[in-house]
Amino acid sequence: MESESTITTCYRHPQVESRVSCTRCERFICPDCMREAAVGHQCPDCVREGARSVRRARTVVGGRVSAVPLVTYVLIGLNVLAYLAEAVDDGVVDRFAVLGTVPPGYVPWGVAHGEWYRLLTGAFLHQPPTQGTFGILHIVMNMVSLWNLGRVVESQLGRIRYLALYLLSALGGSVLVLLMAPMVVTVGASGAIFGVGAAYYVLARRLGADMSQVNRFMAGLLLWLVISAGLTAWQAHLGGLLTGGAVALAFAHAPRDRRRPWIQAGACGVLLVLLLVCAWAKVQQLS
Repeated sequence: MESESTITTCYRHPQVESRVSCTRCERFICPDCMREAAVGHQCPDCVREGARSVRRARTVVGGRVSAVPLVTYVLIGLNVLAYLAEAVDDGVVDRFAVLGTVPPGYVPWGVAHGEWYRLLTGAFLHQPPTQGTFGILHIVMNMVSLWNLGRVVESQLGRIRYLALYLLSALGGSVLVLLMAPMVVTVGASGAIFGVGAAYYVLARRLGADMSQVNRFMAGLLLWLVISAGLTAWQAHLGGLLTGGAVALAFAHAPRDRRRPWIQAGACGVLLVLLLVCAWAKVQQLS
């Protein structure tokens, strides 16, 4: 008979006898603790340690790779919910659209009177179904564009960088409207989408993609920018395009080392401060 001194037990369950050891740490493990490995079995601790040491896939700009474009879905959902709110309450556009100020003699309201939130909330609103140049087509065209462009750019940037680019582009579009047309009520996600379009072009060049199709897309985007000058708030389109292009350049060409996330975040911070300073200076002039 075998003596008690030779009996081996699981290191996690001392009451369970075990004859199998972990191929990594060589501690004995019971059937409940066995995890399949390339060769033999490993214990739960070694499996967790191995998972931590595996390098996660990253995008070309350093973001985490994700198979589901969650941010794009959420942004589309927020735009649709805001549109439904407009349909229920006619005053939503008046309270949240981009507006610098109103002419003298009217009740003061707008960004110049403390309503800074308009610089972002206006980018989630659209023309009501029976108003404006396009009506319901306004949100339909924007959401189709966001669906087609957003999924591609989000996969190339990663969720956090993509969200930062979208919001900064929306803010850039609103700030240019404030600077150039402060008394015009402006709504729409077009500024943010133009920024995403600029990022699509910058990232395609960075990745060495076939530029023939990308150049055709960019030519169409610029053509619409010119046409929109007589139909919509072209200032928002141009502001979003320039802001999105600047953010994408900072993301795409930051050095590929440990400094990269800090440089990218710093570039976004500098751009945010620049936009807010421009808006503040205009507000001082208006007020």
